[in-house]
Amino acid sequence: MTLHQAPHQALHEALRQALAACRTLVVEGPDGIGRGALITQLARQGFLVRRASGPLHHVDPTQPYRELLAAPGRLAVDASLVHELVYGPLRRGRSRVTWIQALDFAQAVAERDGALLHATGETDDAEAVEGFRRALRTLGQHIPVITLDARDVGLPVREAARTPTGNQVRPQAN
Repeated sequence: MTLHQAPHQALHEALRQALAACRTLVVEGPDGIGRGALITQLARQGFLVRRASGPLHHVDPTQPYRELLAAPGRLAVDASLVHELVYGPLRRGRSRVTWIQALDFAQAVAERDGALLHATGETDDAEAVEGFRRALRTLGQHIPVITLDARDVGLPVREAARTPTGNQVRPQAN
């Protein structure tokens, strides 16, 4: 299955445009939202896939990502900088990535004809969903952000957990 052939699902128009217009797509999203499957599909669309190896650099966490952006051609980056902005405070009380570093990274992606690809879907972590929404709204002032529901392009999404009240948590569109 390719992005253009997702069964019984219409490909999100913004993603279709991004595939045609962007040289660089940086994939971000909460845990449990088919980012790996999306990266695989982007590879099938001709994007060179790159991931930073190892933990974030302790002095300059954006350094490995800037090095990845130096690759020629169409590039899909499975990033974790926004992930760190969101989950760092939730899990450790602080982020190892500063907003200035994140904005510099966003600018570098934009200069490479890129966009942030924000994969969403049902998840039981409402704090993370809201954290991604805030972070990407801020970064979206400096770089295009394409938000798509993973289910709309046939990507796997972990089954939504129930909140204590029994209601499903479903993120709102940006």
